[in-house]
Amino acid sequence: MSKYLWLEDLKHKVKIGDVLIDEPLNRYTKTKLGGSADVLVIPGTMSEMESTVRYSNQHNIPLLLLGNGSNMVVRDGGVRGIVLHLSKLDKIIIDGTNVHAESGAHIIDVSKHAAKAGLTGLEFACGIPGSIGGAMAMNAGAYGGEIKDIIVQATVMDRSGKVFILAKDELELGYRKSIIAKEGYYVLSADFKLSEGTQEEIDEKVANLTFQRESKQPLEYPSAGSVFKRPTGYFAGKLIQDCGLQGKGFGGAEVSTKHAGFIVNKNNATALDYIQTIEMVKREVKKRFDVDLELEVKIVGEEQ
Repeated sequence: MSKYLWLEDLKHKVKIGDVLIDEPLNRYTKTKLGGSADVLVIPGTMSEMESTVRYSNQHNIPLLLLGNGSNMVVRDGGVRGIVLHLSKLDKIIIDGTNVHAESGAHIIDVSKHAAKAGLTGLEFACGIPGSIGGAMAMNAGAYGGEIKDIIVQATVMDRSGKVFILAKDELELGYRKSIIAKEGYYVLSADFKLSEGTQEEIDEKVANLTFQRESKQPLEYPSAGSVFKRPTGYFAGKLIQDCGLQGKGFGGAEVSTKHAGFIVNKNNATALDYIQTIEMVKREVKKRFDVDLELEVKIVGEEQ
């Protein structure tokens, strides 16, 4: 089935959201990189998301979940098939110390809502740029906290369209890993359990963590965030810094001079520039320290 037929067919299933054809993905990624999606679906309801997943499975059409594009590099040739962007599925509900968030909600926003409600436990996420879906898949963490500390359960969907709930002990959460990522599940929502806190202490912690993030990370440029996982016994940023790679790169991409663990789109970089810079960093760290850096970001799509 051609993508133009997908468009017409999907429009009958996705009535509230958007179905866009040949849509440039650099409008949706934090790196501001990437070619076009054959079909981009922005569902307006959970049922539309579920219908899209089932539709792709029934018709054997590739499906990519973009989330909010914070931890992904899309190649210049774009993505074939259907891309799901969940920006409209962002509902956040607080009930006592329980927090329910849909997969497209930004974890920063969930953290802010919790803090405003006088709840403690999610302050660590006040600067994490990902969505709840991505945070669940990667067991996102920062400043001594991580998702597994506060999660109760997640509602997910498998590739066939079956919806089910995974309790905390079924999520297999570890350092930047989960059963969600392992099995390719799609997160619909997550439920967290926080604690009542002192507003002054919560606000002070959020302010301190925000200051640390803004002073140490190159937020003035587009990037995919921290590019590499932490190697056992090392810090990726320190290894890269010790290789003298800060300020170096290809085209408009370079290793940040502010934080060596970040690669920034400094001057209209292409995805190829960004990926070549990643490969250069991996090569140099391996040569000098015999350490294999593993990607935290996901590289998807086709070469141009």
